[in-house]
Amino acid sequence: MAGPDAGSLPEPQSKARLLATFLVGGVVVGASLLGLYLTGTPLGIGAGLGRRSRRKKRPVRVYMDGCFDMMHYGHCNALRQARALGDQLVVGVVSDAEIVVNKGPPVTPLNERMIMVKAVKWVDEVIPDAPYAITEEFMKKLFDEYHIDYIIHGDDPCVLPDGTDAYELAKKAGKYKQIKRTEGVSSTDIVGRMLLCVRERTISDAQNHSTLQRQFSHGRSPKVEDGGSGAGTRISHFLPTSRRIVQFSNGVSPGPDARIIYIDGAFDLFHAGHVEILRVARGLGDFLLVGIHTDQTVSIKRGAHRPIMNLHERSLSVLACRYVDEVIIGAPWEVSKDMITTFNISLVAHGTIAENNHFQKDEGNPYAVPISMGIFKVLDSPLDITTTTIIRRIVGNHEAYQKRNEKKSASEKSYYEDKTYVKGD
Repeated sequence: MAGPDAGSLPEPQSKARLLATFLVGGVVVGASLLGLYLTGTPLGIGAGLGRRSRRKKRPVRVYMDGCFDMMHYGHCNALRQARALGDQLVVGVVSDAEIVVNKGPPVTPLNERMIMVKAVKWVDEVIPDAPYAITEEFMKKLFDEYHIDYIIHGDDPCVLPDGTDAYELAKKAGKYKQIKRTEGVSSTDIVGRMLLCVRERTISDAQNHSTLQRQFSHGRSPKVEDGGSGAGTRISHFLPTSRRIVQFSNGVSPGPDARIIYIDGAFDLFHAGHVEILRVARGLGDFLLVGIHTDQTVSIKRGAHRPIMNLHERSLSVLACRYVDEVIIGAPWEVSKDMITTFNISLVAHGTIAENNHFQKDEGNPYAVPISMGIFKVLDSPLDITTTTIIRRIVGNHEAYQKRNEKKSASEKSYYEDKTYVKGD
């Protein structure tokens, strides 16, 4: 075995000399640290700190619940804000039975609402059949089983039928945080827009399509604005901003070799059928580009009372979907060769369940170019749901929904009369 290097000291002498150096230099070193060194334990003054810094902190988990009936961009923005308050967002979806007791019949059943919430890109986990009010038992379950740190709700009051605050227990426990309500939309408002369709059909012959489209896609009617028979429907004034679009956007461009899938439509009253066909389309490539038709195009193709939601509202709903990478706001009705080249589209897709599936028989087929190029594919739609399906649910039970809206409109009016500025969104 080779001996020690030239000029090196035997180990005991080396340690003794180092100790003398510490003392001569006037450096006071803790006895425990020297003891570790002299016994041969590896030294590293920051070793303990390093181990602690490497130890991962437990993620902050926040909880938000809701009915998420007729899910819209306002719901999505609330979930976005809630997610920003923690590292993981757990969402409770209220059961059908609880909605009936506290608000009236839901338009969309639990299974569809679960699909919608799971598809929101800011959601990490979903709890089905959540209670409408935070009870002591459920709050304990949230803390113990789901490791929730904070319970989140908007600045609009959530009052139970007995007049109490649904989040009173969370507030008393010091585990409550508040976010800003998204202005200009609510499920009550959207149902009201559809109810207007029922009440105002008699004026359809007296006004042109574009005028009616502007009224109904903004939740307005002449009677409402004149203080007439619009009970239960608040006028909606959605104010789109560039910042909101940026907040909802992914901000990611496709790679140079990405397979880009294109699918277009109105995406009015964004529903579970839309979500599922987008999921299927996204699975065909690396990047999903969604074209959203203008209000005028939708009105011409679907009728004077469409769309229910305007272009910017529909765009935000689609952008919030985790399967969507980018949208074209105001996409052309026909898919042209220039458009395919500009966006480097690899495949144009269309679902089997849609408002208009006679496009191949109609004159002026909007997909004629991609069909001729061999890059068009019809996808089997997982759900038999369209925007008309949702509207028929409302119209078929319009009396019950009218009563529900009249009941809810009182609290909506109170909120807007008494609301104050809430910082941040």
